[in-house]
This record gives sequence, structure tokens and C-alpha cells, in this order.
Amino acid sequence: MKVLLAGGAGYIGSHTAIEIAKLGHEIVIADDFSNSKPEAVNRIRTIIGADFPFYEIDIADKEKLRALFAAEKPEAVIHFAGYKAVGESVRKPVAYYRNNLDTTLTLLEVMKEYGCRNLIFSSSATVYGAPDEVPIKETAAVGRCTNPYGWTKYMIEVILKDVAVADPDISVVLLRYFNPVGAHESGLIGEDPQGIPNNLMPYISQVAIGKLACLSVFGNDYPTKDGTGVRDYIHVVDLARGHACAIDYAAAHKGVEVFNLGTSVGYSVLDMVNAFETANGVKVPYKIAPRREGDIAECFADATKSRELLGWKAEKTLVDMCRDSWNWQSKNPNGYDA
Repeated sequence: MKVLLAGGAGYIGSHTAIEIAKLGHEIVIADDFSNSKPEAVNRIRTIIGADFPFYEIDIADKEKLRALFAAEKPEAVIHFAGYKAVGESVRKPVAYYRNNLDTTLTLLEVMKEYGCRNLIFSSSATVYGAPDEVPIKETAAVGRCTNPYGWTKYMIEVILKDVAVADPDISVVLLRYFNPVGAHESGLIGEDPQGIPNNLMPYISQVAIGKLACLSVFGNDYPTKDGTGVRDYIHVVDLARGHACAIDYAAAHKGVEVFNLGTSVGYSVLDMVNAFETANGVKVPYKIAPRREGDIAECFADATKSRELLGWKAEKTLVDMCRDSWNWQSKNPNGYDA
């Protein structure tokens, strides 16, 4: 199947491109590099040992997207194109609503024009907000988001469900990610945040390599075992494999289906710091900082449905996550920049 990865040069998109190419799918990547770097595309080609079409476009640019669809005729789309930082979304809500909704609406319009019926959407556990209980099942209440980023994911899910009601031939898979970490085992691709990282693992890695002086632990007064926030951390390669399973599922089903992609295990911030130090033999100095607006105490998945219907489960361990993160960071201290 020919698959368009919209926003496919980013952290999760780049790893997904590799995993689905390994399975024999043809890949096409489109990205405007607002959250990624051109070098990531070169390194994807190196890892898979083959070329593929790449388009430097904004997915919200309808005419350029039409040209892509006319040339490539993708049979499925994986939609990664969107801004993704919780804290930044609180500071820049209009930018997040504009970008994340516009890319989705334009993509849907062009897919319909060109008869592309299979869509996998990069959603997020943030749609659950502060859950009533953990682990979180797909049937848990949604729409209690605590930040604009989460609200964009929730709104897009609503849009996609409405589209599926109106068009019974479309197949939509909503993948609710928990917390992706790690990197490809080659060390050639990984998470390359701009400025001070918003996510925990790249923050830890940059402190470990000396790029940042100290890790800020945002809050130690949550109702958790050590007072720090608890999350479900999933290796990005496991997450990428989940998308490959979703392609097959979408091709065989109609309507909308929702899946959690997580390990079903929660680790605190200090758990992650200790695991990283142990796995890699490096120290990670940290300090306690005030809570971040929009953060919650605890969030981890019930991934039973993904195992039963997608045939997928997370396989990589916490040690794998920490080791591969450090392998990427130590080989690429400045990320994709030389």
C-alpha cells in the first residue's frame, strides 16, 4: 500500500516511516519542517536503504497538497502534522488551534477529492484529561482536556467521527499515544526538540550530555508514590509498529476505531531519572520546580484492546528506552544540526 505520512519527518513520523517501509509499504513523506529537520529525511533513506518521494509543503496548503495527491495517489494517510507541546499551547492557543485544525480539514478535503479512504490519526492521551481511574481504557470519558494542545486532539477526533458518519466508506483509526521516548537503535534518528525540551526524556538526555545544566522536575507534591508525575512511557519504535498494525486494520474495516498505544505501566519522573542513570552510567542532576500549567498527576494506559484487535503490544523495556535515548543523544549532541 502507498502511504502518505503527513508530518513524517518529525520524531514519531520518521520512526513510523522506517517501520512501515520494512513491511513493504511504499512511503511518501510531506513536511514543512516546523517541528523537524531536513536531515531526518536523509537519515530515513539511509536506514531503509531506499529512496522515496518527499514534499516540503504545509499540509494546510490545499493546492500543494492536491498536487501531491495527483502525483502520488496515496491509498492511506497517517496524519502527524500538528504542533505538539503542551506548555507552548497554553502560551499560544490561537496558533495551535489554527495549525492543528487547518491541516486536518485540508487533508480531509483533499483525501475526499482523490478517493483516499484510509486515515490513521496521531491522537493523544491528553484527550482523557485528568482520568477518573487508571489504567485508562478507550471507553473512558474524553473532552476534559487541560490544555489547548489536548483540545485540538479532541476536536480533531470529533471531526473525524463526524466525517465517518457522513461517509460510510471511510476508515479512520484514532491512535491515542501515551508518552513516546527512545530512538532508533542505529542512533541515526531520534527526538530533536527546538530550544529547551518540553518532554522529559530529551530533557534528561541533554542534561546528561551537559547541554543543559540541570533537569527541572515540575512538581513534587502530586498524590503519587514520590510526589512527581506518573506517565506511561512507550518506546517510539513500539509506537511506530502500532501504526503499521493500524494500516492493516484500516484497510480491512470501515468507520472509526480508537486504540491506546502504551505499555500499561506508569513511571514517575524520578523513576525515569534513576533508570536513565543506571542504564547509562551517567548522572542527571535535578531540581524541583513549580508544577506546569496543564499537567496532571497520573496517566497510563490499558492497552488490552490494541493487543486483541491490532495484534500489537509494546515489547521494549524501560532499559531499552533509556539506552536508545542516550545512544541518540551521545552520537548527536546537537540533534540533526552538525
